Amino acid sequence: MTSIRRWAAALCTLALAAAAAPATARGPADVDGARIRAADLEPQNWMAVGRSYEETHYSPLTGIKPANVARLGLAWSADLNTYRGAEASPIEVDGVLYNVSPWNIATAYDARTGKALWSYDPKTPPEFGRKACCDIVSRGLSVWKGKVLIATLDGRLIALDAKTGQPKWSVDTFAGEPPWPYTITGAPRVFDGKVLIGNGGAELGVRGFVTAYDADTGKKLWRFYTVPNDPAKGPDNAASDSALAMAASTWTGEWWKYGGGGTAWDAITYDPKLKLIYIGVGNGSPWVHKFRSPGGGDNLFLASIVAVKADTGKYVWHYQETPGEQFDSTATQPMILADLKIKGRLRHVLMQAPKNGFFYVLDRATGRLISAEPFVPINWATKVDMKTGRPVETPLARYGTTPVLLSPGPGGGHNYNPMAYSPKTGLVYFPVVQSFYSLAAAASWTPAQGGLGTAFAGNEDLRKEQAAYADTHTKAWLAAWDPVKGKTVWKVEHPRDGSGGVLATASGIVFEGTVRKTLAAYDAKTGEKLWETDTQTVPVAAPITYAIDGVQYLAVNAGWGGGLAHVQASSFKDLNVSPARLLVFKLGGTDTLPPMPPGQAAPPPAPPVRAPEAVVRHGAELFAKNCSLCHGQLARGGVKDLRLMSADTHSKFDDIVLGGARKAQGMASFADVLSKEDAAAVHAYLNARISEDWGEMSIKR
Repeated sequence: MTSIRRWAAALCTLALAAAAAPATARGPADVDGARIRAADLEPQNWMAVGRSYEETHYSPLTGIKPANVARLGLAWSADLNTYRGAEASPIEVDGVLYNVSPWNIATAYDARTGKALWSYDPKTPPEFGRKACCDIVSRGLSVWKGKVLIATLDGRLIALDAKTGQPKWSVDTFAGEPPWPYTITGAPRVFDGKVLIGNGGAELGVRGFVTAYDADTGKKLWRFYTVPNDPAKGPDNAASDSALAMAASTWTGEWWKYGGGGTAWDAITYDPKLKLIYIGVGNGSPWVHKFRSPGGGDNLFLASIVAVKADTGKYVWHYQETPGEQFDSTATQPMILADLKIKGRLRHVLMQAPKNGFFYVLDRATGRLISAEPFVPINWATKVDMKTGRPVETPLARYGTTPVLLSPGPGGGHNYNPMAYSPKTGLVYFPVVQSFYSLAAAASWTPAQGGLGTAFAGNEDLRKEQAAYADTHTKAWLAAWDPVKGKTVWKVEHPRDGSGGVLATASGIVFEGTVRKTLAAYDAKTGEKLWETDTQTVPVAAPITYAIDGVQYLAVNAGWGGGLAHVQASSFKDLNVSPARLLVFKLGGTDTLPPMPPGQAAPPPAPPVRAPEAVVRHGAELFAKNCSLCHGQLARGGVKDLRLMSADTHSKFDDIVLGGARKAQGMASFADVLSKEDAAAVHAYLNARISEDWGEMSIKR
């Protein structure tokens, strides 16, 4: 024990010395695998997503501590020139901070002063905003040997010169695939010279895959598909072929005609000792199981964690969290690698708190389930059977055409927000939501219809009753979770859901952006609030921390939007926010934010609903099929709450919906699927919803 303490003390001394020392003479972003594996010896830098390959979002820095955190002030800020969701955590290396904002715009800053060194706009086509179910966000970027790596919404993986911001190489990651509505919102990861990137689009019908590219050249190295192809066509000549032959036995019907889903839209981690890459796989397409796989089956590798060999992409093991999932219960949420002492034995584990509400601890060498405990109240299952590793479902998990109120809903008990693990406390910190969502299967569905296979129209009275229950019973909190004991140690209640990702530090502080439009610091052992500052908008991204010349900084992207905004209800009509910004703090910082923009005015009265009831109902069906992914079930919330339309938007409704007048903002034309009469029916439905929620109904019956 004494030798261990001496080693730990020596490591701490080296870390503090490194934090105080100036950066060595390196070129910009001169990062390789050796540096990332030894990240604890360079605590002054944040060189990778989650800081290290383990993605613990934990920093050994101790300059900002409970005794002085109240002195934190704004050091500098940078406008991101958008009101869209800012979900990325920056990267900081040797005094330069690299950031990526919505529409995949990358910028390098002097990390001390905020001076912009360069900026690169990949000119992402705005029409891809229509394909992004959860906003035009980016969740991060990576650096490698003088390059900054970004992935764009339209599928490009681009390597930029870290000194100039100019492209060095670019590849189309969707090339060779069917012309399905793929997008990318996740951060590319670089693992010992390989760039890994997945994709999104399962809500609209695609087949998921993850691809590895050479970080120096952009050459494609291997591809792992997460869903099998048409068995009659034989192998894809991909790394996943042997595994997909096994997976195909868990599917029925003709899923390959519409992809099947399984997109790996965010979480990918790496164990350099085992040389395994862990892929978090998403939901099925369509959502409703009987339409996707009419004969039943688990539908591998949906809602699974899959381990593959880093060098070849070959399958090693998988663990499926939600077999045959049908409520968007993805396993794409952040994964953390750690060493835990469980029942007297040191275990090398992978931890995840996915949407379905269970906190999983797996052996990361074998995929064996160690524990699965609910971290939030759920009603789709009673427990996970430790003998089989399968959830024990309730009837609600297999819903039919009558709407049921599921908890957690598609927004999840925990979503994309990064969580943090502190080896000092042994606790995992992450935002939790006790959510409810009304779901029902459509009476029928064909691949030509696209979408989810769910029915967002019909049974209006029951749906509104369920929505009202969801509004009044949804709760949210920051949780400190003991992964060994499988229980919550403390929690900090939030007024509603929407708070951000988490950072933990060796000084015993947990930082989180809150839905109160603040950045807050909590005691890592007790949850006591130590500090809070106004940020004018919600920092949904996870903060990072770095140090230059002995001064510790705290940086976070603050910008409300994305998937969290998408699932919000009417209570968010009063959330007035500033444009998105990158905010950087230090002890004694004296910078200030500009004044808040004027608050959102009350929506104008909706035009009287003169349309017959049949037209309004038709509009409801069209809205559910074409608009609800971005604008919310029953037009409640979403990326843009259409119950808050301005008089100008009402007057230009056809120009926007059919003419693409707001294409540059991500609202592309829907003239390919909606006629002028259809648009009028959707407008009539929205006017009815405005009147129902904030006015008097005036539908002529």
